[in-house]
Amino acid sequence: MPTVNATVPVLDLTASSIDLTRQLCDIESVSGDEATIADAMIASLAGAGHLEIIRDGDAIVARTNLGRDKRVVIAGHIDTVPINNNVPTRYETIDGVEYLWGRGTVDMKAGVAVQLKLAAELVDPAVDVTWIWYDHEEVSESLNGLGRLARTRPDLLAGDFAILGEPTNSEIEGGCNGNVRVEVRTFGLRSHSARSWVGHNAVHDLAPILDTLASYVAREVEVDGLVYREGLNAVGISGGIAGNVIPDEAMVHINYRFAPSRSAEEAVAHLRELFDGYDLTVVDLAAGARPGLDAPLAQHFLAAVGGEARPKYGWTDVARFSALGTPAVNYGPGDPLKAHADDERVALEQITSCETGLRTWLSDATA
Repeated sequence: MPTVNATVPVLDLTASSIDLTRQLCDIESVSGDEATIADAMIASLAGAGHLEIIRDGDAIVARTNLGRDKRVVIAGHIDTVPINNNVPTRYETIDGVEYLWGRGTVDMKAGVAVQLKLAAELVDPAVDVTWIWYDHEEVSESLNGLGRLARTRPDLLAGDFAILGEPTNSEIEGGCNGNVRVEVRTFGLRSHSARSWVGHNAVHDLAPILDTLASYVAREVEVDGLVYREGLNAVGISGGIAGNVIPDEAMVHINYRFAPSRSAEEAVAHLRELFDGYDLTVVDLAAGARPGLDAPLAQHFLAAVGGEARPKYGWTDVARFSALGTPAVNYGPGDPLKAHADDERVALEQITSCETGLRTWLSDATA
């Protein structure tokens, strides 16, 4: 068991998952400042003799080693986006629905609270379970704690099926879209704006690029029974150096969310075809993940939780499991539309339903 600072308060894992969510959210853990919450989580598991606990930076791996035929990996990130007068948390009721309000309630400490409580309480699950709580999800991909583990300790991510506790309204969302960002540049000739005919306006040359984006019809692609919606959009534009100078360079920043039927390389090739003849630079690229719902464990999980699986339109860390050959889904409390919002809040019922779904399945997860 890794050691922690003796002054770190221990979380009460005997509390309800709702109360535990509040405890976690009231520990500030903006990306880069996860040490305190990681210390508190490890301290709270000090008596969990059924778990092998490994710490890597501020990422925590807690796993059973019961010799089961199957192993499931259940993960969630412990960092949040910056706080904006939304900590400490509070309870509120809106239109008869009870919520816990505050930073991290949706993204994604409610999911982590459910996982942490079940990790402590399920000493004899039907499958071996690897619980992973990791750092730096909300910042640069190069800092992502799960990515770090995938590079340095892929054995810790090994499993037959994986669940990521991203907010999904406590419904199963399979796989995820891929994500690529590119910069498309045009070049002209600088001159005084009073003699514009002497130069060549690079900003004006962006017009065909913007026309292509405005007229683009995004695909809806069925992948293993789920329909993923793509999106191709300008998310930024720049050009010009002064109000009396014809600009000699301009740039459109473009974001393409592509269905997991395309590889990352195919997505970039599609953009190069669309913007043939222009200077195109890839600045961010992440492959998507197929739904993973054809795996026997996934089918049993879907049956245990109930409802109908949906596609995940945004990119999530399920793609890291998919890259390792492990089918993975998203499943956690909270409305993703409230993630990162200043009025971030999670319905209490979703926390308890997520706990019930995972507890029921892990107690009888048969392929």
